Amino acid sequence: MVLAMSGCMVGPDYTRPHIALPEHYVGTAALAGSPAQTRLDDWWKSFRDPVLDSIVGHAMRQNLDIRSAEARVAQARAVAHEAGSDLYPQGSLDGDVARQRQSLLSPEGRVASQFPGYARDQTLQQLDAGASWETGLAGGLHRRARAYRDEAQAAEAARMGVRISVVAEAADAYFRIREAQSSVSLMDAQIDADRRLLQLTGARIAAGVATDRDEDDARAVLEADKAEMAGLQDQWRQQSYRLDVLMGDAPGTDRFDLHASTDATWTVPGIPADIRPAELMRRRPDVIAAERQLAARTENIGVALSQYYPSLSLGGLLGFERLGTGSLFESTAFQPALLAGIHWRLFDFGKVDAEVATARGGRAEALSNYRQTVLHASEDVEDALSTLARVDAQGRRRQQVVDADARSRASIGRSFRAGASSMVEVLQQERTLLVARRVQAVLRTDRARATIEVFRALGGGWSPAKRHGTSASLATAASP
Repeated sequence: MVLAMSGCMVGPDYTRPHIALPEHYVGTAALAGSPAQTRLDDWWKSFRDPVLDSIVGHAMRQNLDIRSAEARVAQARAVAHEAGSDLYPQGSLDGDVARQRQSLLSPEGRVASQFPGYARDQTLQQLDAGASWETGLAGGLHRRARAYRDEAQAAEAARMGVRISVVAEAADAYFRIREAQSSVSLMDAQIDADRRLLQLTGARIAAGVATDRDEDDARAVLEADKAEMAGLQDQWRQQSYRLDVLMGDAPGTDRFDLHASTDATWTVPGIPADIRPAELMRRRPDVIAAERQLAARTENIGVALSQYYPSLSLGGLLGFERLGTGSLFESTAFQPALLAGIHWRLFDFGKVDAEVATARGGRAEALSNYRQTVLHASEDVEDALSTLARVDAQGRRRQQVVDADARSRASIGRSFRAGASSMVEVLQQERTLLVARRVQAVLRTDRARATIEVFRALGGGWSPAKRHGTSASLATAASP
């Protein structure tokens, strides 16, 4: 009867709520890449940069945030395992031997010492093997075990979210370093052109064809570029320190010697065009974690409702006890015991009512959080796609500017060689071309960073269909 009744469970059974999402993203203009070239599971490899691959691999192994998340997962799994073990009988084995000298002035000693053959030195031997089983008639223990299992799956999803964030941050820091390197190199050439222009202006003043104002303007441009160079070098250092910490190293380690390797090429990959908003329910770890939290809160309602019903406990003990020396395993020393108990909060229903109301409120809050998480996830994707589309458009326009400046620089060069233009005009146009190229380099890096944000928003960096430390039940429970 107990076995049959313990299989009954009160409370609502969890079903994932439906959230209506559009068929396509609004920012489809940014989905212009080739789907075959990019996999969300390891999107960073699509940049075709071996240094980036090494950085990401090291960060995933050594990052301390990921290790902390893994520790939280281990704790949540242990709690879930403990809750699951409560569903089964518990066994124990206890034994002890006590040697004592009886006081003649104690109540026991005063009585026992009156009998012939009394000995003050006594030995008590005891050995017990017991088993117990507690079961609720309304399935509260089963609901509780399921709730903790859902919590563990939420922690696992959160771990994957940390992993995605760390990989994206490491890639972002890497490209910021490459941007600073390109900008510093171009700024060096720009400052060199400024110095040559300042020297030429001084010579023109001596020749009486320029004024002090021209020299002051040239010096102001040079000093401004030097100040900007200091900012670029500071950005380089800051991003290097950021990357070191993301890889679990002390700032300044420069594990991959990026300061020495300034030459780097990469290919900005396209965004998979077949990604749909509904995929966020399966891919985004924060959405999965929120859904698993909702499942846990739903199970907690059943835990609270089960308190309206009694719980039964069964216990058994097979033991031997003997006072004095001699064999412990004799029929006369055998003392078995059986126990059957019932616990019912019969006059505590007011408190149970409050616990049920609290559980229902927790589920309502978790449901709102889940819906809000889905909406924020969709918003993140749309924002990232919009940014990518804007950067792409800026990059195309900037390329036109660079091409026009390059043609103008070539034209002035020919004009200078023909004697129709001055060296001042040549240097001014050379500086203009360098500024345009520096802006172009920044936009190229911005496009890489915007692509990273799209991958992050889409939940790229792990595969829910594979075992990247994620249980199969998590992928099943989270799949649409």
